[in-house]
Amino acid sequence: MRITRQRPGTRQGPAENFTGTVWLDEIAAPGPPSRLHLFNVHFAPGAHTAWHRHPHGQVLHVMEGEGRVQREGGPVEPIRAGDTVWIEPGERHWHGAGPHTFMTHLAVVEAAEDGTTVAWEAHVDPRDLPA
Repeated sequence: MRITRQRPGTRQGPAENFTGTVWLDEIAAPGPPSRLHLFNVHFAPGAHTAWHRHPHGQVLHVMEGEGRVQREGGPVEPIRAGDTVWIEPGERHWHGAGPHTFMTHLAVVEAAEDGTTVAWEAHVDPRDLPA
């Protein structure tokens, strides 16, 4: 067993991967042989990820606020505190806060054998977002 009492500081989500203000807190990345990565992600109103995929899928658990998530070809789905979303391996998607609310979620991913956890793609077209 290992107890971690200090983690890396909060960092801002890079503009090439996020629209709006997003803050990332790494909660767990225990290292080999584990490939688990756990983040607490804080989205300001209207902030969201770019389109992306995860090699082994992703679990999102909404801790507070309201947001939205969309998989390629599907509708934009509302998500609220207490909701858990399973995103399939390789499924192209985006997620973030609602237009008028903050949203915080836990994001759980498993790294691929080469260590990658995400493949970032284009930003979401603002014309495709509901008001």
